[in-house]
Amino acid sequence: MVRMSRSPLLTSAHRRALSPGVEFEFDRLTISRELSRNAVTRMLVERAEHGGWELDRLRLSPDGTRRVVLRRKIIRQRSTYYV
Repeated sequence: MVRMSRSPLLTSAHRRALSPGVEFEFDRLTISRELSRNAVTRMLVERAEHGGWELDRLRLSPDGTRRVVLRRKIIRQRSTYYV
């Protein structure tokens, strides 16, 4: 089954704890084969610089689509106000 999409980019996000006390937010992207390698690189660099994302996994499918998983650490603030 081949899924055709009008958008060259599909995205979904979720959260997961990899180890105790450290929690990451993941963003899964499906990038169409229509986008050039340079365009994909620019897009991922932009997300890394301005969104705090880092590349977790990139898979290139036989049909040319790219499945990318980005992650960023979730920083929780603790309350410093005690009664």
